[in-house]
Amino acid sequence: MRLMQHKREAFWFYRYLSNFYDKLVNPLFWTESMREKALDVVDWSDGENLRVVDVGSGTGFTTQGIVRRVPATNVVCVDQSPQQMERAMVKADLERCRFRLGDAENLPFEDDTFDRYVSAGSIEYWPDPQRGINEAYRVIKEGGQALIIGPIEPVNPISKFIANTWMLFPPENDYHLYFHNAGFTGVDWTYVRPHWQQNERYGIAIVGTKPAPGTSPNAEGRRSRQALVPAEPEGGWLGRNLLLTGRVLLGSAAGFLFIPMALLAHASAPLRGVEGDIQPLNKEQKLVLGLVGGAITLLLLLTRRR
Repeated sequence: MRLMQHKREAFWFYRYLSNFYDKLVNPLFWTESMREKALDVVDWSDGENLRVVDVGSGTGFTTQGIVRRVPATNVVCVDQSPQQMERAMVKADLERCRFRLGDAENLPFEDDTFDRYVSAGSIEYWPDPQRGINEAYRVIKEGGQALIIGPIEPVNPISKFIANTWMLFPPENDYHLYFHNAGFTGVDWTYVRPHWQQNERYGIAIVGTKPAPGTSPNAEGRRSRQALVPAEPEGGWLGRNLLLTGRVLLGSAAGFLFIPMALLAHASAPLRGVEGDIQPLNKEQKLVLGLVGGAITLLLLLTRRR
């Protein structure tokens, strides 16, 4: 169903998620060690002179890793959510970055503008991922690199169902096809995972090099092809907005299920023998974990009484 793989639905989802994104989401699913490992796939030599665009920059967590490698004045952050962007703009290390509201599939830049393109945790919401990768190719210079970081479709049937209800979790091979079709060469990749996740192929960081200036050789043919999901649902104003509301509510419910699941996996990681540096829970995570534990205890007590 991929209820959040639509721009309007993602906009409303992040309007509210931004309130606790840095407290509950990033510390569980996109940690600092994951970020550093992913960014290290890129060549950051001559960082002082590199111009970088961070697409789907959100609250700026990935951008904070980028500005460790290049000057903040060389970085442009692009996101469609003003709420997410506002939270990034007040972070001290990002104050000198530039911020633009924009669409990953229609970037507001000329061809051959940047030396590096980075997008982390954004491809999941693109109705047409191939078009987004073609745009990554277009806006970087010849010899420039584009890095995409995203989740891989889960193996566990329950997680797979919830993930595909929520948004796009591409199979690993799709990432390679997107880069190949766009025209990138020298494609390299690494896998990333939080410490509580047993599956080594939880997420992928994949990078490619642009071999020639101009647009992607795939771009022209892509215009006549259909996206994975429609950009706008059909029907009248009332029908479209009812569908939007339903998608946001159901998609948010599916997405939020991952938080207690991840917290329980985090708490049980040592018992399951999962190797990795244990990241301590913050107070917000402890509160949610306590509520989940209380709910499970109450459910067990009610079941026994029956």
